[in-house]
Amino acid sequence: MATLMDVARAAGVSKATASRALQRPELVAEATRLRVLDAAQRLGFHPNAAARALTTGRTGLVGLVVPTLSNPFFAPLVMGAQQTAEKTDHHLLIAVSEYDPTREAELADRLAEQADGLIMVTPVGTDTALRERARRFPLVLVDRQVGRLPAVVADTATGLAQLMDHLLDQGHRDIAYVSGPAGSWADGQRSAILTERAEQAKARLRVLGPLPPTFDAGIEAARALPRDATAVLAYNSYLTLGLLHGLAAANRRVPEDVSLAAADDLSSLRSTTPPVTALDVPVEEVGALAVTRLIDLLAGRHVTVTSRLPSRPVLRASTAPPAASAHR
Repeated sequence: MATLMDVARAAGVSKATASRALQRPELVAEATRLRVLDAAQRLGFHPNAAARALTTGRTGLVGLVVPTLSNPFFAPLVMGAQQTAEKTDHHLLIAVSEYDPTREAELADRLAEQADGLIMVTPVGTDTALRERARRFPLVLVDRQVGRLPAVVADTATGLAQLMDHLLDQGHRDIAYVSGPAGSWADGQRSAILTERAEQAKARLRVLGPLPPTFDAGIEAARALPRDATAVLAYNSYLTLGLLHGLAAANRRVPEDVSLAAADDLSSLRSTTPPVTALDVPVEEVGALAVTRLIDLLAGRHVTVTSRLPSRPVLRASTAPPAASAHR
């Protein structure tokens, strides 16, 4: 395994200069930096994180707290974060909070002892707790806004409002929203904008929940769905799959009896029968941008308070005009 001394010899510089070129590149000439980097790449040299921490005060580690890994929504987010971290010579430390605010706080504090900064995905802690954490170490939020803390948000609320407009344009006036977990900031944003759209159209919106974002909860929601609701919007793909199953068990056809749409498109909804109308959410891009924002924060660069990435409705066969409208 190559050492820093090997890199220094190959680049024709002292060990101290090689160390500065890798750890504090602003302190060496550009030509020297490039020569050292080339030598390091040729020899397969990777700086030791502990040694780097001693010389720069940085470990090169980024903490990432996610609520769960059982939901496929978060897999591309982690992938986008990891790829961007690796491009900047950083590595991820991942912890799973299971939507528990106490566990979330404990994991965040533990990661902060090892990492240079922290990304918290859909955190369920209080605004006060998140502000206090941001005062103690660099923090970027994902799908949560708290004052002027740096945040990256997938704009599913606006996308869901567009799906609502689609259903209203088809003639639906009694629509249900199967909501997500209690305390979810994103779910609150979605409920608020859907309520506003329904009021503007003089339509009825029924909110079922809060519910855990699971397949079984979707089945239960199908059983609780009012018979006169002609369309359903669901918080996520798992709830949507459960709704499909539960509606079929109750002999309610999609879309003939009830239209169905989802706020994400991550559980093969295009392959169901019928394929489900859903939001295309740029989840991998969200993860990548969150890491970029954190690295900017660590470098002292200006960071946009909130970066919003749009979600795009993908219309499929699960939505159609309600039966009454279709026979007018």
